[in-house]
Amino acid sequence: MIFLYKMGPNMNDSLYLTTAVRAARKAAEVHKRYFNKESFVRTKSTHFDLVTRADIEAEQAIVKIIKEAFPRHNIIGEENEYEKTSSPYTWIIDPLDGTNNFAHGLPVFSVSIALALENELVAGVVFDPLRDELFNAQKGGGAYLNKDKISVSPNSALSQSLLITGFYYDRAAAMRRTLENIQSFFSRGIIGLRRFGSAALDLCYVACGRADGFWEFNLNPWDFCAGALMVQEAGGRISDNNDERLGIRPSYIVASNGLIHKQMLTVLREED
Repeated sequence: MIFLYKMGPNMNDSLYLTTAVRAARKAAEVHKRYFNKESFVRTKSTHFDLVTRADIEAEQAIVKIIKEAFPRHNIIGEENEYEKTSSPYTWIIDPLDGTNNFAHGLPVFSVSIALALENELVAGVVFDPLRDELFNAQKGGGAYLNKDKISVSPNSALSQSLLITGFYYDRAAAMRRTLENIQSFFSRGIIGLRRFGSAALDLCYVACGRADGFWEFNLNPWDFCAGALMVQEAGGRISDNNDERLGIRPSYIVASNGLIHKQMLTVLREED
């Protein structure tokens, strides 16, 4: 079922989010068609970075819906490059976030779609098709899981926190740095650490209070843009490791409920 969402005085606001929801559900149909079935797999920059037929077909399905609704909007996608237009609007798409999980039959993956006006995120959707969990947000309109409004956790102590991280495809310096971060966080007595393999879902889990914080050394815009808006609209905080505002570019990501953000940054800077 698709719902119309309302936000602000601009009538297009609800159309933007409704389009993103429709595109995410169409991509999910592709995911379900291929999951746990034989699917062609190739690699990209390294043999750790997989691409399946589901990635490619899901992006095609998303782009088709967006182009039908907003033919002049720009698109940044993970699997293809698209002709740039003069529009101030840009869609940022990850058709299958968690491809390595998907390719191995591990049921933790999602589709992530965000819309930016210039460099400001205005709408975002992250959909987990196997759990039927649709995270959605609009700038100034709050964040939701399906139809229920969500908010970050109230925990203010790093020592009482459950954190999430991700491992970049670089198995050299970036991996060593992440492992050093993990050791430092455990030395602060955190409750636990999780690594799910879908950064978009990781950020949504922070947004809805399932985890208190998340960090990852290097993420592309399609990995984090929709989730970033979710965290912000749920009352959390997201930045780079220097506590600077994120742009639509590859970035070091630190997200939290806001209350432990400075504590996380202090630990992460110890390894710089």
